[in-house]
Amino acid sequence: MDTDKHGWLLVESGAGDAAHNMALDEALLEAMPRLLKPVLRFYGWTDGAASFGYFQKFSEIERTTLLRPLVRRPTGGGLVPHDADWTYSLAFPTNHEWYSTSAVESYRRVHHWIQVAFAELKVSTELAPYCRQSEPGQCFAGYEKFDLLWQGKKIAGAAQRRSKLGLLIQGSVQPPPLAIKRDDWEVAMREVGAKTLGAVWSGWKPDSELAARVDDLVRQKYCQKSYNEKR
Repeated sequence: MDTDKHGWLLVESGAGDAAHNMALDEALLEAMPRLLKPVLRFYGWTDGAASFGYFQKFSEIERTTLLRPLVRRPTGGGLVPHDADWTYSLAFPTNHEWYSTSAVESYRRVHHWIQVAFAELKVSTELAPYCRQSEPGQCFAGYEKFDLLWQGKKIAGAAQRRSKLGLLIQGSVQPPPLAIKRDDWEVAMREVGAKTLGAVWSGWKPDSELAARVDDLVRQKYCQKSYNEKR
């Protein structure tokens, strides 16, 4: 196997605050032309927060949830509560096959990946066969086609941004009320990635260049009221 062709970077960054989490995801997307490898990042939240889609109106979001802070994501989608969820992101360079897929197909693929990982943990889920409308802007109240469902309820959704730099997917899993641990799910995700995608994992920590960019994005963007409330 060509390990360079199949090489994936794994970032286990632990818990961070809202601004740092969004800044690191955006910095990973910006770094794709330099890294030239897909990245899977697992992360958490130091405090309760809510993220909302890049194109959503702040005035509507702030009336919808009591969670604070509210942070605007670099991706689209709706409001996502981050109080008990498992969050991850994926970044792909433009030379990777996932970059060339349609938004619908990349959405289906990532949730199929999560579905198979849950199956490894003996949890049965399904991909939503159609869309069920919810209250405007609330990501987990209804579901979109190919969201992941457990007993008819959405437990995983994602948002995407595709640019000339690469593809960024930000995802949230609201785990079902079963005796499963996040660590076990992350192991299953890695194992399924290796089996079904041929991923050869290499643990990686942001280098000094990327860390400096994260700091800039935190200060200049994600901590700024002018950005989070710009529309």
